[in-house]
Amino acid sequence: MDHLDGNVLAGSTTDLFVFEPTTAQGQCRSCADVARLGQAMVYGQPMGFVARCRNCDSVLMVIVQRPGQKSLNMGGLRWLRVVDRATTDRIPTRE
Repeated sequence: MDHLDGNVLAGSTTDLFVFEPTTAQGQCRSCADVARLGQAMVYGQPMGFVARCRNCDSVLMVIVQRPGQKSLNMGGLRWLRVVDRATTDRIPTRE
């Protein structure tokens, strides 16, 4: 089965997170690879998505979509790091 680019997760996770999930970094629980979620290999199913590690192919995240609800399992991630855009998007000023 061909995989999709991890950026496909942006649409299905927009209402679950207040941040852009594809730019968040996570660590695979199986192989310790650190990558943005947008770099994951994603397989689409009629009911949702499975995101797999780009390095070892372990399942990082499962999103199940049903009418009126979504379920999210992130058991394959050891951690997820989100950059605070309010502090990183500022243009440095010189005094």
